Amino acid sequence: MAATRYFATCGRGIEPVLGDELRALGASDVEPGRGGVAFTGDQALLYQANLWLRTAVRVLVPIFEATVTSPDELYQAVRGIDWSRYLTPDHTLAVDCNVRDSSLTHSKYAALRTKDAICDQFVERKGRRPSVNVDEPMVKLNLHVHRDVAVLSLDSSGDSLHKRGYRPIQTKAPLNEALAAALVLLTGWRGESPFVDPMCGSGTLPIEAAWLALRRPPGLTRKRFGFQGWMDYDVALWAELRDEARQQVLKRLPAAVLGSDVRRDAVEFATRNARTAGIGHLLKFTIQDARYFRPPEGPPGVMVCNPPYGERIGEEKELRPLYRALGTVLRERCGGWKAFVFTGNQRLAREIGLTPVEATPLFNGKIPCRLLRFEV
Repeated sequence: MAATRYFATCGRGIEPVLGDELRALGASDVEPGRGGVAFTGDQALLYQANLWLRTAVRVLVPIFEATVTSPDELYQAVRGIDWSRYLTPDHTLAVDCNVRDSSLTHSKYAALRTKDAICDQFVERKGRRPSVNVDEPMVKLNLHVHRDVAVLSLDSSGDSLHKRGYRPIQTKAPLNEALAAALVLLTGWRGESPFVDPMCGSGTLPIEAAWLALRRPPGLTRKRFGFQGWMDYDVALWAELRDEARQQVLKRLPAAVLGSDVRRDAVEFATRNARTAGIGHLLKFTIQDARYFRPPEGPPGVMVCNPPYGERIGEEKELRPLYRALGTVLRERCGGWKAFVFTGNQRLAREIGLTPVEATPLFNGKIPCRLLRFEV
């Protein structure tokens, strides 16, 4: 199969982790950039990337790049592509667009001009045109314009890959699933020792950790990917790759994965989400204040938590005692454990009273954060 250049998008700071995931899948020429990673592979790798990548948001197939400074220039450039290679008048179509630091300032209008160029070409050549379906298009296009350079790509993912399907109800300020998976991967934990989250919220960190330890691909039960509407969709290849992946999934966790939270409703959400994720029988969630946390008996493992940081939940002053208590818990009860705290508030982080051996910069949405590692 011919090799193609692809681009997997991700949250800021996650690029090196995504690069490692792609190398593990067998991608070549892996190049982390800003907001994503370029890589090369065949059609099977494209399908596997959508199935297996834990930290990616979507996997794009760039088909065109040009400098454009006006909507008309964009229209002409898009019109110059032979669209019969990618779709027919019977396909449905949608264009997703984001514009930054460019002469084009209106992303919706840029998306509209792109769609017009494609449809006008079909009307001219075939007398018919594809119709638009914003919710579930057979072919979804992604237009990215940065500093007047437009890159137009086929979106092989469809819905964002972080939407795993197990989290219908959100607690306040949740971590998205791709970021949670990145945090787990950054700890170096792969399932060989206990994993605990004493502020588990809706359970995203423990669920992502469990899926990783079980070797369960995050896209295994997803109903639809973007590439399934394409002209070259290989049904047999996709079925084979998915069946292969399904057979590798472990039946039980190699070590305990535990979560607790002070809020009863959060623990109820976490339990329900774990059940929806197909692992309710393998995870244990309990109602407990993090101040009274004690790690389980037995060998030390990894503790990860994402305490509130005064941006969206609770005010900073009210949170200081929580961070101090966390420091006490780590010092007095977690000897031998690797502890990780993900926070967007460095003033509060200092209240922990321990010096982190490492601080990895990441973003939670637009909030600059750090994943702090403590050796206790």
